[in-house]
Amino acid sequence: MDCPRCQGSMVTELFEDMKDDTGRICFNGYRCLICGEILDPIIMANRQNRPHMLARNRKLMASSRV
Repeated sequence: MDCPRCQGSMVTELFEDMKDDTGRICFNGYRCLICGEILDPIIMANRQNRPHMLARNRKLMASSRV
């Protein structure tokens, strides 16, 4: 798998989260060897459901304020 941020190589890794809302402590994800980007099923789902036009408009509005 290639990293969406830097196109580096990603490896699978077992992560631990004691405060996970789902009740699971360990979960599998990917970590980039170059930039350290972390992806797991929750992160990927949230990025797919994000309204891209809204995010783009916020960036445009923020740059026009300066």
